[in-house]
Amino acid sequence: MANSMSEMLRQDMTCEGLLECFHDLKELDKEIFQLLCERSEPLTVDEIAEQVDRERSTAYRAVQRLLSAGFIQKEQVNYEQGGYYHVYEPRDGEEIAREMQRTLNDWYAKMGQLIGEFDEKYGDTSEADAAAAE
Repeated sequence: MANSMSEMLRQDMTCEGLLECFHDLKELDKEIFQLLCERSEPLTVDEIAEQVDRERSTAYRAVQRLLSAGFIQKEQVNYEQGGYYHVYEPRDGEEIAREMQRTLNDWYAKMGQLIGEFDEKYGDTSEADAAAAE
């Protein structure tokens, strides 16, 4: 991930880079998200761990980050004789894109406000310098 906006604009990015940019997700998180998007059926954490060749606990942490970021959803499946397990699948891509657009709009508004404050504070230093010289 780039350290500054200028660096980010110079890098080649893919749309999956948005997962990292907006939510600080890791490479494994992106891999799992893509895996879930490619599947027609939801997967358990054990199935996910097997597919990405990672320990179950590592896969579980990545799944939790994806859940937290709102990219996937969890469903409980009940056994007839009692008990249950969870499966995971991606949320609707259009819905995720709309949420990222709202986040970007909020960020843009906040940055505009901060730029305005910066301009007020440091904008025309030549006038302040002239007043101080008098």
